[in-house]
Amino acid sequence: MKVSIDFDITPEELRKLFGLPDVEGFQQQLMEDLRERVASGAEGYDPVKLFQPYISGSLASWDLFQKFLVNATNAAEKSSKTTTRK
Repeated sequence: MKVSIDFDITPEELRKLFGLPDVEGFQQQLMEDLRERVASGAEGYDPVKLFQPYISGSLASWDLFQKFLVNATNAAEKSSKTTTRK
């Protein structure tokens, strides 16, 4: 048996239904900031510098995640070496 349900709902209504915050104002402010930066630095436009404030936190999180994986791998290797010696 196959059952399908279709909902005719807007993204705003869905967001409210799930209790998610309305980030439209934040997105508009972010786009205005990006437009201003692009317009002010059109000659020496550098996309990396443009997005640096927004991605620096995510890069730090990625680095932390990589360190976590390395430590977990090292711990697993040490654990397997001690169990094979017994």
